[in-house]
Amino acid sequence: MRKNIILAAALGLTLVSCGDKLAPVREDAIKPAVVTEATPHDTDDPSIWINPEDATKSLIVGTDKDTDGGLYIYDLNGKIVKKSITLKRPNNVDIAYGLMIGGKKTDVAVTTERESNKIRVFSLPDLEPIDNGGIDVFTGEAERDPMGVALYTQTKDSLTSIYAIVGRKSGPSGSYLWQYELAGNDNGTVTAKVVRKFGDYSMNKEIEAIAVDDELGMVYYCDEGKGIRKYNADPQGGNDELAFFGQADFKEDHEGIAIYKATDSTGYILVSNQQANTFMVYPREGMNGNPNEYKLLAEIPTSTIECDGADATSLNLGGKFPKGMLVAMSNGMTFHYYDWNTIQKLIDENRK
Repeated sequence: MRKNIILAAALGLTLVSCGDKLAPVREDAIKPAVVTEATPHDTDDPSIWINPEDATKSLIVGTDKDTDGGLYIYDLNGKIVKKSITLKRPNNVDIAYGLMIGGKKTDVAVTTERESNKIRVFSLPDLEPIDNGGIDVFTGEAERDPMGVALYTQTKDSLTSIYAIVGRKSGPSGSYLWQYELAGNDNGTVTAKVVRKFGDYSMNKEIEAIAVDDELGMVYYCDEGKGIRKYNADPQGGNDELAFFGQADFKEDHEGIAIYKATDSTGYILVSNQQANTFMVYPREGMNGNPNEYKLLAEIPTSTIECDGADATSLNLGGKFPKGMLVAMSNGMTFHYYDWNTIQKLIDENRK
């Protein structure tokens, strides 16, 4: 099947799997501005690193999920510019800025390493490991197997804390997700401690996609086949579920979540409708003055094939991405970059 997908890509065709058969993606699917070079195994999740000195030199960090996989860095033209050390089935990845390590602010990428039951921490943009071999997660649990991860940067009373919210292949409802506070050490390494356990789970499939909205202080995650759940990201903010939306909008699995921030408090939440090869778009700020009310605004057909992970930015990246981009994983071991203007046009057409 994978060979067929690669061959199709080489011939300029776009195919999806339907059992043992192949079917074309929707004819109205938006085309990517860039398709990355392929990794050896199985791309899964991307995250965008914004270059603080020149946004046009920003990078994409993506996972290649296999026993001898790793993190890959791509430039905005989709070219692979660096690979990490070998990792044992890295699943999802997220990025945070300015973690204080050895007296120096350091940007970090954190990925889940499923076969070792660890999260791995890398400095950016050099993509070097700074975790002394990895940080164990879900210690003492029968169900570990970490998958999803999202980083939350919280500033309170002039102090900045960075947390990793980690999910797993399966776990108990009420404590499916564990939240870890990251700490930089004087020797240049990073450690973490558990500060919270939370998150309802339907017991239907699994929870993989997690995304945090730093400015609004919220975390969203997909309970696959059921809906998108919303909680306060503050570990002291309580464990009450704030919203459970998108329950009737999807063909099958709810997958990757990307947050497009038009302003500090408005924008869009995009969620991969995996088996339909579309993204479902919801208002970041909620509806009717209620921040926890979400109505489907648009369904965007994309060129991606069975998309898992995604990320978005509204910053001007120059060139093909003056209003930012959506980057999304696709079968065929690639990531697709979309000019946000193309997506915004379809959202606006749907809202008329």
